[in-house]
Amino acid sequence: MFDIVFEDPNNPESKDKIHVFQNSWGITTRTIGVMVMVHGDDNGLVLPPRVATIQVVIVPCGITATLPEETKKKVYDKCAELVNELKAAGIRCKADYRENYSPGWKFNHWELKGVPIRVEIGPKDIEKEQFVAVRRDTGTKVTMKEDGRSVSLGNLLEEIHASMYSKAEKELNEHLAVTTSWEEFCRLLENKRLIQAPFCGAIPCEEKIKKDSSKEESTEIGAPAMGAKGLCIPFKQPAEVTPGMKCICPDCSEPAKYFTLFGRSY
Repeated sequence: MFDIVFEDPNNPESKDKIHVFQNSWGITTRTIGVMVMVHGDDNGLVLPPRVATIQVVIVPCGITATLPEETKKKVYDKCAELVNELKAAGIRCKADYRENYSPGWKFNHWELKGVPIRVEIGPKDIEKEQFVAVRRDTGTKVTMKEDGRSVSLGNLLEEIHASMYSKAEKELNEHLAVTTSWEEFCRLLENKRLIQAPFCGAIPCEEKIKKDSSKEESTEIGAPAMGAKGLCIPFKQPAEVTPGMKCICPDCSEPAKYFTLFGRSY
């Protein structure tokens, strides 16, 4: 598309040029958008631990106006101690010591930012040599012992990663469909499916598929009306292209070459 050409090394005397094969493997801002859409919920971001800037946020709790200064110092010291220990273990973390916000406000603040684990430490936790860890992805609260806390939190981060990946993979597989019928293709598209269908690979066919699968107007306000476009040719084909199998495009008489993944842009 950019008309990038080079001289033919097998025919140096020729003035003819050869076009390069181009690929795009860059990480773009679209990747961030996909991450937000796949994992986010009504409370904000839900970040996978491996890409989160802050993996664990520590919030001091139980700090009241009547709390003795000595006890308050113990809570803050315990938070700082945990921060240093986690950083030494390679876990990205910080403590929120802001006194002009309540713990509840901080909980919502860090939920919105998608921090994978929130740790709550208060005077009673220090007495019992424990702390509370809250998972952002499920909201589950776990009481953990101080002993081996960096290992416990590290294991929890890996558990969250595996759980989020498994959930996303399950949702993807549930929305994948295979069809050789144009009528079913359009029906699946309306049901928000990613469709793998036989395709001849011709550009006019792809343009017709996009045009014929679009809706003139949506029956639901805000619902997408665009047609399906080719997304990729999966390395792992969902089925064998058998002799005589036709392209999914209506009126196309060419045989299919491979199954192609089609989807609607939102």
